[in-house]
Amino acid sequence: MNTHEKGAQKEEQVCAYLLSAGITVTERNFRCRQGEIDIIGYDGDTLVFFEVKYRSGAGRGSAAEAVNPAKQRKICRVADYYRLVHGMTSGVPSRFDVVAIDGGRLRWIKNAFYYIPR
Repeated sequence: MNTHEKGAQKEEQVCAYLLSAGITVTERNFRCRQGEIDIIGYDGDTLVFFEVKYRSGAGRGSAAEAVNPAKQRKICRVADYYRLVHGMTSGVPSRFDVVAIDGGRLRWIKNAFYYIPR
């Protein structure tokens, strides 16, 4: 299984986990010129942008550590575009979560980082 297939498999696993936790998934792999957001959904009335990261071992650090400040800024830019395209005002509550998978351990980090303006 190549890296792309493994990533798709892990995203599928995370989607099933989030659905079972009550998240309403509205979009997967939202892409635009600025980048991509893996999963977008609602936790109650809160719009949530999920970044999924997987690491099979500790050789390259933990999965959560891979969502560094540069990646966070990119996710925020894509989230801005998503809200613009969908006509959402700044009054829509939103947050940025990371679902980190290290080996077989899945960890959902709510409010993993805060919005970083352009």
